Amino acid sequence: MSYGKHLNFNKDGRIGIITLDNAKGFNLVGTDFLHELDEIQKEILADHDLGGIVINANGDNFSAGIDLKFLKDVSSQFIMDNLVWLQNLYSFWQELPIPVIAAINGLCYGSATELILGCDIRIAADNARFSIPEVRFGLSPDMGGTTRLTHLVGIGQAKRLIMGCEEIDAEEALRIGLIEIMVTKETLNERAMKLAHKMAGFPPAGIRFAKKGINLANESSVQAGLLFEQAQSTFCCGTEDLREAVTAFLEKRKPVFKGR
Repeated sequence: MSYGKHLNFNKDGRIGIITLDNAKGFNLVGTDFLHELDEIQKEILADHDLGGIVINANGDNFSAGIDLKFLKDVSSQFIMDNLVWLQNLYSFWQELPIPVIAAINGLCYGSATELILGCDIRIAADNARFSIPEVRFGLSPDMGGTTRLTHLVGIGQAKRLIMGCEEIDAEEALRIGLIEIMVTKETLNERAMKLAHKMAGFPPAGIRFAKKGINLANESSVQAGLLFEQAQSTFCCGTEDLREAVTAFLEKRKPVFKGR
């Protein structure tokens, strides 16, 4: 299946840009959306030159969440057959060894909130609004919502947002840690792309191990995290890129990294 009906994928240098592109349909998440996302992820895995990903949206809203027509036809058997695949679509961003930035404007509800929770950094326009209202429909979030939101904002805020189905604005999302950066709507994509290009310019091993180490620290003991730091430092200190970075700094020139 090709994409293009709900999502678009383009490149700006070494940055891959995924754009939610069904503004008239509020960028709702349904069957076609999810299969298009799967196709784009396969393309990302095959492109070893990518240094970062930005996920944004055309129109006034990021996404109003799940398409209720899709939800209406879902059965327990469908969930047993497909939920692991569905969860992996959103876990993909967390496991990808390059930075993933979500640029959020307008509404970001339900499944769309779960989508951005798997990203590394969330930048929101000051008009963004967030809600994760699955409980209202007799469900609990099942694509990382209860897990990643709790890690990100803490147990109390997660319960308030999920069990209370409360909607919050960008300012409150920034205060509780749901997003990392808030900007004006006009500068949203510029800010996201600037940060993505900056990180893509760093040595790949440094970025890869930094991301893995932070993810590991968020989910494990201090001792496990320190052990990982020992292993990654041993590897990184033997790379050509580390020597190039140090030499270029001392020589006051721009470094040229080779990923080795």
